[in-house]
Amino acid sequence: MPYTSDVVAAEALTNSYQKLKTEISKVVIGQDETVRLLLTAIFCQGHCLLVGVPGLAKTLLIQTIAGALDLDFNRIQFTPDLMPSDILGSETLDQERNFKFIKGPIFANIILADEINRTPPKTQAALLEAMQEYSVTIAGQKYSLGRPFFVLATQNPIEQEGTYPLPEAQLDRFMFNIYLDYPSYQSEVDIVKSTTSDKKYDVQRVISGEEIREFQHLVRRVPVVDNVVEYAVKLVHKTRPNTEMGASDANQYLEWGAGPRASQALILAAKCNALLTGKYSPDIEDVRAVAMPILRHRVVRNFKAEAEGISVEQLIKRLL
Repeated sequence: MPYTSDVVAAEALTNSYQKLKTEISKVVIGQDETVRLLLTAIFCQGHCLLVGVPGLAKTLLIQTIAGALDLDFNRIQFTPDLMPSDILGSETLDQERNFKFIKGPIFANIILADEINRTPPKTQAALLEAMQEYSVTIAGQKYSLGRPFFVLATQNPIEQEGTYPLPEAQLDRFMFNIYLDYPSYQSEVDIVKSTTSDKKYDVQRVISGEEIREFQHLVRRVPVVDNVVEYAVKLVHKTRPNTEMGASDANQYLEWGAGPRASQALILAAKCNALLTGKYSPDIEDVRAVAMPILRHRVVRNFKAEAEGISVEQLIKRLL
């Protein structure tokens, strides 16, 4: 739906965001920050990695968001025996003995990649090609994926047996790495009340795929002043050990710093964060608001940091 001006579109985005939050909160209780980050990623054409212990409603959260957006949704449960063709699709012989391509579950708008670290690297790589290129290649033939297209992957941090950790280069493809924490006491009381009764909550569809595409273009058109861009790039440079602008904490505790994708993600997410809070241009506070989930999976601690028990979050907070 074309808007008369970017200001009208920005107001429409803010209103749609409020409606989405209302619909999602009918089912998912007390995960406001996670919902904000997931919706930010969607409006920025990014992908998300959700990390949390079992039972924190990771799958329910993503299914609810998919229900509030008028988009096709597929869930893929990753297992050690999953093959790339189980995700992408494969060629089969039809009755006339001609090869015909049968599309796999990746051909949807929202993909829930459940427990992505349970599947071998070959299958992970097949999904990550789709995330980066928005297309898949089968038997030398390229097939484009529908837009908008988001991958929301989940990961369980406790079990390490029988898992295949994502390599740094593949983690970098995810815009946000979101940690889900245990709910507060009051939130858990509300969760138990709502999930142990017979009441069903209907989530209304709020935004269409066409509107999401419009909002994605709007986010990219948001103007940014130079000092905000410089702040974001400086912050990323601070994470790089033994470089000209590397911070002393990075030199001491980090093996690797964040790459240029982090700088791009900081500015895009800051633009979207500004729009969601009713502003027309981001400031340094917007960059700070999205820095943790963007940098968390892009920096690698060294042995000294692990030995001293210094977490990635503590280091990022120091750099901020």
